[in-house]
Amino acid sequence: KSDSDTYTCDIGDAQSRAKLVVQEKPCIFTKELVDTEVTAGEDVILHCETSKSDSPVKWCKDGKSLRNSSKYNISRSGFEAKLVIHRAEERDS
Repeated sequence: KSDSDTYTCDIGDAQSRAKLVVQEKPCIFTKELVDTEVTAGEDVILHCETSKSDSPVKWCKDGKSLRNSSKYNISRSGFEAKLVIHRAEERDS
């Protein structure tokens, strides 16, 4: 993206110009979430991978954002995004 600029080519008094716009590649899932079953009371780990390690990820349940707490542990390591749900209950489905 930092290469975006106007470039010129000069020959004597003649000049040709072109504007270069480099667009960022969109972040995509390289490994998507998979349906998971767990016995009540067990911890469960959900994880996915993205094509960019620095893209922000947001975990949601029922349309509401999740945050780190005693119930949820959210982490990001390289391309992997991970959500740990501690002591899963039926309402976590």
